[in-house]
Amino acid sequence: MGIGSDVMEGLGLSDPVVRIGVTGLSRAGKTVFITSLVANMLERGRMQSLRAAADGRLKAVWLQPQPDDTIPRFDFERHLAALTGPEPHWPDGTRHVSQLRLSLRLQGGGLFAGLRGARTLHLDIVDYPGEWLLDLRLMERDFAQWSAEVLDRIAGRPGADRFLAALSEMSPDAPLSEPLAQQLADIYTAHLNAAREAGWSDCTPGRFLIPGELAGSPALTFAPLPPALQQGKLGREFRRRFDAYKARVVRPFFRDHFARIDRQVVLVDVLGAIHQGPRAVEDMRRAMADILAAFRPGRAGWLAQILGTQRVERILFAATKADHLHQVQHNRLTAILSSMLREARDRADFQGARTEAMAIAALRATTEDMIAHGDEELPAVRGRLLDGRQAAFYAGELPADPSLLLHPARQGAEGWLDSDYAIMNFAPAPLTTRPGDGPPHIRLDRAAEFLIGDRL
Repeated sequence: MGIGSDVMEGLGLSDPVVRIGVTGLSRAGKTVFITSLVANMLERGRMQSLRAAADGRLKAVWLQPQPDDTIPRFDFERHLAALTGPEPHWPDGTRHVSQLRLSLRLQGGGLFAGLRGARTLHLDIVDYPGEWLLDLRLMERDFAQWSAEVLDRIAGRPGADRFLAALSEMSPDAPLSEPLAQQLADIYTAHLNAAREAGWSDCTPGRFLIPGELAGSPALTFAPLPPALQQGKLGREFRRRFDAYKARVVRPFFRDHFARIDRQVVLVDVLGAIHQGPRAVEDMRRAMADILAAFRPGRAGWLAQILGTQRVERILFAATKADHLHQVQHNRLTAILSSMLREARDRADFQGARTEAMAIAALRATTEDMIAHGDEELPAVRGRLLDGRQAAFYAGELPADPSLLLHPARQGAEGWLDSDYAIMNFAPAPLTTRPGDGPPHIRLDRAAEFLIGDRL
């Protein structure tokens, strides 16, 4: 039996470690978040809201070798070069669990600071796909329940018509055929990929999107079926494979990675969901509720057995791409996310950890501007597009009352009645930074203060 980190710390055999999980929904920018956070911890000139950095108690930060031999190292250097090189571009997203360790040298504060001396705190930043976290909901559902939920919400999503058409052509007496099973799984997977690209959050099973070494395996070769198709040989085999997916894929992830996390970051592209419309906003809200349910203390059953008394102490929900809005709208974006989170908390019956909603940009790619529109000027942003052109952009005016978005979303409205919200894909701006400064950002220092400030 190994010695726990708390025991080792108590015996003086190790420095304390805080494990921060970072995940995201629908292309929310996990890789950029981690890269910029690490770069700004190493060069802290832009981290004034991190109090230990501002008051000088944080003396030094450095990278350590990856501490877990079986987990890939987060490729910080390559990602930073992509963002800050002579031709900056967005780095490729990671498609597996990865990890990076930062070590922080801290000088104690207060009256007895000189007597206590310096201490070291390690931050283990763990990057994992948000799609895998959403798989938690599968553990509490059987194949029939999961199928009913998927088929109830699938209509109108990209690629859904083709999958539903394939189901309609099947006979309840269809024999068990591996080519047929593979065909259905392929069509369903194509739908999941199209839905994720279009900004939908709830796309399960998550490993269908990021199969890795499981590609083509029976555990990833099934699809939801209506009740009439569940009674035949194909339906019974899909039920068996669904159960195998939970036992062989989902459970090990939570046992090996999720159960060891102390603090959690969930990145969400709220602006992208608003652009897609009310159904995408409601889909994101439901996904946030499912994520919060994963952190609920006292949860009965399999998760309680894995987690034991371990609890995630702080959870940050961050609306990314705040640099796509002029600062006059940042409070509205935060209010929308806060309202979505509040409803998610109620739905999940959640308690125990501190949660925070925040609008951030891990790497600021725009500057603020005012553009003429008729007789008025609109608060806009200006930046470099992916094709290299410069453009000024106004996303639309977010409502001061979040219920003007969340109410039609709950009601299943097909579109926004009075407004239209646009998005634009900006490229990273060429950077010229002063010595000691990390990449420019919006509120990344506040995010760090919430996540680890109490431990510094």
